[in-house]
Amino acid sequence: MRLAGITALVFGAGISGIGAAKLLLQKSAEVILYDGNAEKKEEELRALLPGDGRLEIVLGALPEAVMRRLDLVVMSPGVPCDLPEVLKMKELGIRIWGEVELAYACGRGDVLAVTGTNGKTTTTSLLGAIMQAWKKEVYIVGNIGNPYTEAAPRMTDEAVTVAEISSFQLETIERFAPRVSTILNITPDHLNRHHTMEEYIRVKELIASNQTAEDTCVLNYEDEILRKFGATLHTRVLYFSSLHRLDRGMYLEDGAIRYSDGAQVTELCRTSELYLLGRHNHENVMAAALMAIAYGVPVEVIRETVKSFRAVEHRIEYVTEKNGVVYYNDSKGTNPDAAIKGIQAMDRPTLLIGGGYDKGSSYEEWIQSFDGKVKHLVLIGQTREKIAETARALGFTDIVFAESLEEAVQFCADHAQRGDAVLLSPACASWGMFPNYEVRGRRFKELVNQL
Repeated sequence: MRLAGITALVFGAGISGIGAAKLLLQKSAEVILYDGNAEKKEEELRALLPGDGRLEIVLGALPEAVMRRLDLVVMSPGVPCDLPEVLKMKELGIRIWGEVELAYACGRGDVLAVTGTNGKTTTTSLLGAIMQAWKKEVYIVGNIGNPYTEAAPRMTDEAVTVAEISSFQLETIERFAPRVSTILNITPDHLNRHHTMEEYIRVKELIASNQTAEDTCVLNYEDEILRKFGATLHTRVLYFSSLHRLDRGMYLEDGAIRYSDGAQVTELCRTSELYLLGRHNHENVMAAALMAIAYGVPVEVIRETVKSFRAVEHRIEYVTEKNGVVYYNDSKGTNPDAAIKGIQAMDRPTLLIGGGYDKGSSYEEWIQSFDGKVKHLVLIGQTREKIAETARALGFTDIVFAESLEEAVQFCADHAQRGDAVLLSPACASWGMFPNYEVRGRRFKELVNQL
């Protein structure tokens, strides 16, 4: 689609929206930046964007007259696609893209794309590090915090883009087609946005919808949904497995990660050589390594990178040790399945801080995963009553309510004994108390370091 001269509305004036507006202006489009929050300040938004006559800002209600002028709408990931304004624009026949589709249309080179309920950031960061060890021009973008739209104008044909893609971003793709994609796992999440598990699965699987027979999709063999999905694809499919030896693909066996091309088996590394803890992280390593192999990266480059790679911030991140108590920041555990991985990685008695914004999750499996490790469950936020009720129904009663993260950390510091761990792994989003999980995690680290 030619962008010069069209009228495009960017829906949402956050980081992604500003990035999309900048890119459209660079491509000589007429841009309307829209946000439903009438409290936002127009002058502050204009200060973030090039000052010329092709930018219009609309806050609050979106008039139908504005909609009828549009050729294209670019949705920010945080804006639901079933809002009345969006449904009206669809009814008017206006093309609707997300920022990923816009960036892909404007970018160059090859794309390697990562999605899944959990593990996206670790896998994307590791795959990005592998590619940086092999290629000169590498961009690590997407849901990881670097807007894809900001990197797109700088790309050449030699570029390799490693993109973390959320379900929110996949909702609005049209031609987005990675050379190599992966779906790491699918477990219930964001049902307040997607409404049903079937719709959430459908959206996740869109990552491979435009891939051809020359492209590759890497899938988790241990996920029954993905194993069935792989059988339906016409693209090349490779599996990784943490529980089964595979004739072709990557697998974990006897403490080693191994790759089989169907004829020869190559040992990538021992899990004891990795800085990443837990089976879930070993799956992330396998996914990143298998994507790199599919793209043609030499095994030796992959091996050296995975052995030196350390955990990303906010994902079972070691913070410090105080008075013999070890503190871990797992603020990125924003759903029960991710938080299960956090508690499984603990090898000592644990005081667990959980709770936050309610995304419509259920917490039974999370509580059941405590497996005798959790001494106290300290709950904060909107979901604390719901989680406590679930825990008590399952026989877990060592529950404490705290009014703030500060109070929760202080309780843990007062009640932890030498040899214990304190783990922030909320199983919930941060909204309502913090703007995002990064702010929550950094605040936790500040509080711990001040003890």
